[in-house]
This record gives sequence, C-alpha cells and structure tokens, in this order.
Amino acid sequence: MILMVEDDPLLSSLLAQKLVADLLRVVHVQSGEEALEVLKRDEKPDLILLDIRLPGIDGFTVLEKMRADASMTKIPVIVLSNFGEASDLERSKQLGVLKHIVKISLTPEEITGVVRDALGQKPGAAPAK
Repeated sequence: MILMVEDDPLLSSLLAQKLVADLLRVVHVQSGEEALEVLKRDEKPDLILLDIRLPGIDGFTVLEKMRADASMTKIPVIVLSNFGEASDLERSKQLGVLKHIVKISLTPEEITGVVRDALGQKPGAAPAK
C-alpha cells in the first residue's frame, strides 16, 4: 500500500491513476492529521509519498512524529514538494527521506517511476512483498 499525502487534487488524482495502473493500492489523504491517523492503523504502508506544505500539520512534522515511533521508523518516504530550497533538502535528509522530489521537475509518469524503483517493481507487475 502506498500512502499519498497530497492536498493538490489534480496531482493526487494523476498520481493515483498511474500507481493503480501499476497494480498498487493507494490510500490518499489531504492533511498531516489524516496521515497520522492512517499510520496508527495496524497495516503500515510500504511507502509514503508526502507533501511538505499541507493544511494543518505540515509534512516535516508528520516525519518527525513518524521517526519518533519505533513502528514507523523504517517506512520509506518520498517527499513531494513545490520547494527545493537547500534548507528543505537538508531537513528531508536529516529525517531519513528516501528522495526529495520537487514536483515541477518531474512528470507524474516520472514520479511513479521513482515509486516503482523504490519498491523494486516493474510497470504493471504486482508489488514485491
């Protein structure tokens, strides 16, 4: 399962379509609070796509809370952000982010390619368990 935390409805819809076409299950939420609620469930995601600028709790706060919880420290996170400032990149690195993607630098197809690479999956193949 991919947890997508993204408040942009157009981008989240495009990414969800691409990921579902690759036979991935996507749970989409639009805020940091909703992400933390999903993460409290027994089933943990295989990967999180996390926007930084969110309504309410921002993505960095979500990451800090995740890293403080032993049951979530190993969940890989790919940050999707409109900002690629050095301070944001450094903070992502410090919080153990797998990759920090500036949204405008990649197409939805390229972003889903990064997700597949992170999961070790080929397009259209069932996710490895």
